[in-house]
Amino acid sequence: MSKTQIVPQEALSVLKNKIKLIKLNEGAIYLVGPIRLPVNLYGETVVFQWYCWLNAKEESENIQQVIDNLSSANLAEYQQSSVLVYGDFEHEEEALMRMHSICHTGDIFGSKRCDCGYQLKQSMQMIVDHGTGALFYLANHEGRGIGLFSKAMAYILQENGYDTVEANEKLGFVDDSRNYHDAIQVLKELRSKPVTLLTNNPKKLAALMDAGLPVSGRTPLWGDVSEFNEGYLQTKINRSGHLKDEGKNPHDES
Repeated sequence: MSKTQIVPQEALSVLKNKIKLIKLNEGAIYLVGPIRLPVNLYGETVVFQWYCWLNAKEESENIQQVIDNLSSANLAEYQQSSVLVYGDFEHEEEALMRMHSICHTGDIFGSKRCDCGYQLKQSMQMIVDHGTGALFYLANHEGRGIGLFSKAMAYILQENGYDTVEANEKLGFVDDSRNYHDAIQVLKELRSKPVTLLTNNPKKLAALMDAGLPVSGRTPLWGDVSEFNEGYLQTKINRSGHLKDEGKNPHDES
């Protein structure tokens, strides 16, 4: 059983001002931030504002109770999603936004089997160049929603002739089981004005529009193409319905 930790009142008041409660039909989302986060982006230091959120089954406005529950929640075993915000994301008329699905191999190790790591950094740079925007980093999206261990097995199947879609299906999964509900609730908390989505994935675009969010457009985000990922990228267009823009690199992101 976890031991209750009474947070001093002065610390509790600081934390309370940085935690927002987003009520859901069932449970709640706790959004903590903004937190100043200097980032090394292509050799330059860029300061973002960082938020992280936690989906909880129970709703409580008592921050002490929320903190008491953390020690027994095993949060280190379950990754939480977060969002990097640049500029005045709440008020600027035009803002770029990226819904980036976690890719352990691409984002961390720089794998060239996909183009995810390249696109992660490229979207951050595009947001900075634009002047305002947000990058949502979605932790429960590994392998299009199948998890890291299943993704490793899917890689083995891919090395034996299966494409990305076939490998997922052979393991009993659908091609893409990602859900954007929590990210959309957080986006609503951070901004009400339209966003331009950095993607070629029509499912991401549809998720925002189906939720009633104002979308001003879509900007393609072309990743690194090489001998290692060309088949993977082409499968996204041929099998997963990703958009192909005329006159552009015909490949897309995860």
